[in-house]
Amino acid sequence: MAESRGGAVSDRSAGISILGPPPDVGRSARLRRSAVDLAIFALFAGGTLWVVLRGAQSMGYNWQWYRVPQYVYRIIDDELIWGPLMRGLFVTLEITAWSALITLLVGVTTALLRLSRSYSGYYLATGYLELVRNTPLLVQMYLFYFVLAPIIGLDRLLTGILCLSFFEGAFAAEIIRGGILSVRRGQWDGATALGLSKLRIYRLVILPQAVPIMLPPLTNTLINLIKNSAIVSVIAVFDLTTEGRNVIADTFMSFEIWFTVAGMYLVLTVSLSAFATLLERRVRRFMHR
Repeated sequence: MAESRGGAVSDRSAGISILGPPPDVGRSARLRRSAVDLAIFALFAGGTLWVVLRGAQSMGYNWQWYRVPQYVYRIIDDELIWGPLMRGLFVTLEITAWSALITLLVGVTTALLRLSRSYSGYYLATGYLELVRNTPLLVQMYLFYFVLAPIIGLDRLLTGILCLSFFEGAFAAEIIRGGILSVRRGQWDGATALGLSKLRIYRLVILPQAVPIMLPPLTNTLINLIKNSAIVSVIAVFDLTTEGRNVIADTFMSFEIWFTVAGMYLVLTVSLSAFATLLERRVRRFMHR
């Protein structure tokens, strides 16, 4: 008879005792893997930095990092004054916040229309998805700005927000629809047998199970929204990218400013990713209670 106790497996009849791996083997493997990953990352980062420095040196570029902070913030008479890059960042955050909200509303509405029994709603939602997902975002931005905005009377900021929202909403819609369809059919049948209305079925049964599945891809959609918000610079919205281009035009510090702008976008996307990971863990923990 085999018996497992304290990580050991023994066979009494054969007199054989097979010890399981020591508890620290898995940890050691993880540490080695982490060390290898860090070494690869450091090698890649060092190589990229070397290429950039060599390229700048071959161009005779004069680095002026000491001038960058004044375009981020200044302190005059003990008063904090934001520079053009921070003002652009605030505009980018405003665009992202409003676009994320409208994106989710558009995504939920489109997903429900695609799942509905209404032929008109289904074909309308399908036509919208195919149109948006198969045309470039830049073309859509120009159509919104030069065609839709003059008709409705939208300003540039709102035009950019709506264009980004409808573009990302098409991808969010399919994520939400896939999350809803991933819930087993028996859940629908059980909720219907209990006499719940369709709205209560979605709110109490389906969405609580679908949300943890939808969170990771929706996070990627919101991260893409942050990055794609730079497209509003083509319609002269003074976001982070536009302000960076203006500073470069005034100072000719192309490397320093673009690296700074890229770093600011990176902080935004990494922060959102970390927040979404934490939220996903808490939702899953709540669901398993």
